[in-house]
Amino acid sequence: MIKVITTVKELGEALESYRKAGKTIGLVPTMGALHEGHASLVRRSVHDNDVTVVSDFVNPTQFNDKNDLQNYPRTMDADCKLLDKEGAQFVFAPSVEEMYPEPDNRQFDFTPLDKVMEGPSRPGHFNGVAQIVSKLFYAVEPDRAYFGEKDFQQLAIIREMVRQLNLKIEIVGCPIVREEDGMALSSRNMLLSKAERKLAANISRTLFESRRYARQHTLASTRQFVIDTVNSFDGLEIEYYEIVDGNTLQPVDNWDASSYIVGCVTVRCGKVRLIDNIKYKE
Repeated sequence: MIKVITTVKELGEALESYRKAGKTIGLVPTMGALHEGHASLVRRSVHDNDVTVVSDFVNPTQFNDKNDLQNYPRTMDADCKLLDKEGAQFVFAPSVEEMYPEPDNRQFDFTPLDKVMEGPSRPGHFNGVAQIVSKLFYAVEPDRAYFGEKDFQQLAIIREMVRQLNLKIEIVGCPIVREEDGMALSSRNMLLSKAERKLAANISRTLFESRRYARQHTLASTRQFVIDTVNSFDGLEIEYYEIVDGNTLQPVDNWDASSYIVGCVTVRCGKVRLIDNIKYKE
């Protein structure tokens, strides 16, 4: 039976015997509302490590929209059932007061990674992500930590944070898990109406089409193809679509500019922001 832990002290005590025995510890940081995408991260951690800890914590410091924070789905009982089934040993579900006994005033600088894409429209978001993920890393002291590639920019920033803080943690990026119609799994999908959910499938459909389109067209033309196609659907509005170097996240202007090229998109569907990405070269 999976054990739910709510304090850093109790977590440290629970993991101490494993550490002393030389066991490996995997961490899957989440904000709850778990789905098959999260389950795939947990399975990978269970496969790779002796012990798996999953954090289930909606972190207030990474939300710049208070309504978004209030509306974020919370499904703790269902989360525990899923994690028990997947073989995780511990759920770390602290209170906000436990993780932030006093305000965290640390300011990280991830230039240029956090100055593009999500950065301008969500000021402070990645600083909040770095605050909570670093706190989780210090609390769990994992050997490996697992993140989905759907949040592509976040993954790059966490790798950079680990480098800056000189942490001995292997960051494992895991492929996007998609629904049958291609839509990237996301906790935010729960917030879509039935009609919006059907409409939103056109985001991934367009990205996959663009990979075929790119074989015969320039990078600039491919970028415009995605923007025009997604915006042609009534009810979808592109916030940005950038084709970037997969390591630096900086925009590239032709297909020969890098050996690792990724297209990253954010689309508004009704009141919900949806993100996705597609690899053109890797």
